[in-house]
Amino acid sequence: MKTFHVIIVLTFVSVTPSSQPTEPEQITELKRQLHWAQLKIQVLEEKLRLQRIKKYGPGSEKLNDAQLQLLELEPSVSNEEVQAESEREAVPTPAPAKRRRRKHPGRQTLPGDLPREERVIGCAPEQCTCQACGEPMKVIGYDRSEQLDVEPARYFVLVTKREKRACQCCEQGGVAAAPAPARIIDKSLVSDRVVIDTVVAKYSDHLPLYRQSVILERETGLKISRATLDGWVMRVGELLTPIALAMRRELVSGSYIQADETPVDVQIRNGRPQNHQAYLWQYGRPGAGVVFDFRLGRGRDGPKQFLGLFEGILQTDGYIAYEGVGGPRVVHAACWAHARRGFVDAGKLSPRDAAAAGVVKRIDDLFGIDAHARERNLDFAARHTLRQEHAAPLLDLIRGDVEAALADALPSSTLGKAAKYTLGLWRKLTRFLEHPELELSNNLAENSMRPVAVGRKNWLHVGSPSAGPKVAAILSVVESCRRLKLPVRHYLAAVLPGLADTSIQRLPELTPAAWAARSRSTD
Repeated sequence: MKTFHVIIVLTFVSVTPSSQPTEPEQITELKRQLHWAQLKIQVLEEKLRLQRIKKYGPGSEKLNDAQLQLLELEPSVSNEEVQAESEREAVPTPAPAKRRRRKHPGRQTLPGDLPREERVIGCAPEQCTCQACGEPMKVIGYDRSEQLDVEPARYFVLVTKREKRACQCCEQGGVAAAPAPARIIDKSLVSDRVVIDTVVAKYSDHLPLYRQSVILERETGLKISRATLDGWVMRVGELLTPIALAMRRELVSGSYIQADETPVDVQIRNGRPQNHQAYLWQYGRPGAGVVFDFRLGRGRDGPKQFLGLFEGILQTDGYIAYEGVGGPRVVHAACWAHARRGFVDAGKLSPRDAAAAGVVKRIDDLFGIDAHARERNLDFAARHTLRQEHAAPLLDLIRGDVEAALADALPSSTLGKAAKYTLGLWRKLTRFLEHPELELSNNLAENSMRPVAVGRKNWLHVGSPSAGPKVAAILSVVESCRRLKLPVRHYLAAVLPGLADTSIQRLPELTPAAWAARSRSTD
């Protein structure tokens, strides 16, 4: 058996008494190291808790770290079980808490603009004769009730017969035929309504084309390939591209734009199996339309080319690409919802942290001022006065709380990052005190992105880079119609046929905003 010897060499370093730290200095240094170690542990615990919340769902936010740790020992636990556990834990005592009963809103009235079809149910023959004297009984009224009904989609063949005429007296006049109506796709097997329904089903109802192909075959017995459906969609996108350009000019000529961006996969046939991550940039104005812009990257070139020399208010999140875009007098504003979100996340990770909860409470009070203005239907001038009176002093309190949170938190912690983000954008966050039309948040822009996020889970990707601008044009029209409460099917049916032959000068009259304005004026 081999024996190993370990030789330890000690090196002694001569230290003069003057270079040795004193005992109080050593204690101070140890306390400092202990404080930083505790903060680092807190950051690591936050990251671990955040990963567990993502794993087990929103219901796990109410569970403490010990409960989350026990969940790791149950690999087959479901989200329903986590939710049930969080609700059980939320009850403070065995006795059920007395809940405040909400007042029932009552029976809902069916919309008056829906068409009515009456169905009269007559009395039975034995009810038409008086049981006492045998005389016939007269109708004196009706018991009336209303129910919402539906007629399933009915497919049929539309036969179009164009009249032809010829002179019976001579042959020189030739044959005259009625003009063919304008169509979205000439010589197509389907009508315009089927094409429009395909587009709306995909980009408004998030129904991918392969499912629509299956539905058509099931309901009609007609096999229409997904490639054919895609050709219809791309034709509509091609026709709507000039409309989207007119919408862009309409938007950039205004004084206020909210912007946001979201990733979307696109197929690029370059030999690589992975899709390329492109981006849909969204630009809109509260109470007006929305324009999407497709870009292969997330760089500054996208918003710079779209906005051009725009010199109004540009409200975005803190993404650096929005800096340096627009004209020399553009006003950059930030979003309070993004700032609030960071403190909400910090509160989820550390529920006992009073600093994060305090900042969220004050930001909620800030939003409450604008909510009060909406309830009273105040115009921009009156809301501006209300903000000056109540929001301005509240901002001083918010800034003080954020600065205190930043001083006590580790910079890499969730709370520290939220505080740093808010203070870094403070000048942009307070622009609303100077501009009455500016909203506190960019939530409208994010809401316009949600249909893209939902659709992305269904249709997965854009087929090619050349298809991207066409998809953006369709989304611009569909989302603008949703915002303006304009029936998208009616709009597309009125605008698309013959759009290819429409002059450029008429395009501003055909945007969803112009169409909605005309509809309101004729009502």
